[in-house]
Amino acid sequence: MAKLKLTYFDFHGGRGEPARLALSIGGIPFEDVRVKGTDWERLKPDTPYGALPLLEKDGEILAQSNAINRYVGRLANLYPSDPWQAALCDETMEAVEDLGTKIAATMFLGDEQKKEQRKALVEGPIPFYLGRLQQRLEAHGGRYFAGDSLSVADLKVFVLIRHLKSGMLDHVPTDLPERIAPKLAEHYERIKNEPGVRAYYAKHNVGG
Repeated sequence: MAKLKLTYFDFHGGRGEPARLALSIGGIPFEDVRVKGTDWERLKPDTPYGALPLLEKDGEILAQSNAINRYVGRLANLYPSDPWQAALCDETMEAVEDLGTKIAATMFLGDEQKKEQRKALVEGPIPFYLGRLQQRLEAHGGRYFAGDSLSVADLKVFVLIRHLKSGMLDHVPTDLPERIAPKLAEHYERIKNEPGVRAYYAKHNVGG
């Protein structure tokens, strides 16, 4: 079996969390490398695109979170084999990435600028993307985003909603998903209670 090493920042969330979840759910052994913020600037120049996560397989490096999600999703049987359903899975992951990029752009702003830009997100992009993701979920049957079974797309949406509900985003109401997209909130609870997801967070002593 290939030796896998997944490298991402030392917190439960963000672009690296869906791959951690997928590998864990699939029972696939991997080295879970967690980078401290203080070490990142030293490591950054040696990464392919100056970003994490990275997946290393037998010494070869794969960058870009959704490429990693697709690869580990295939290993864990969490990526559709049907080309159309695979494309729907990709669509969902790219939409989450679009919104995540907008949120990430506000992370290191000063207090007043952050408050202003987060307010703009709450009034515009966040409800837009949540509403459209809810529409796509309902169009695909209402339970999963692709293939009528758990996939890395569901894990990526779960991590997004978990972040929005966490209270870690100043000026973003934690009840926004429930108010804007209740079906997504239901989806979040469904994925949170998947046995593999529950086992992962229990192992790390973290709430899902």
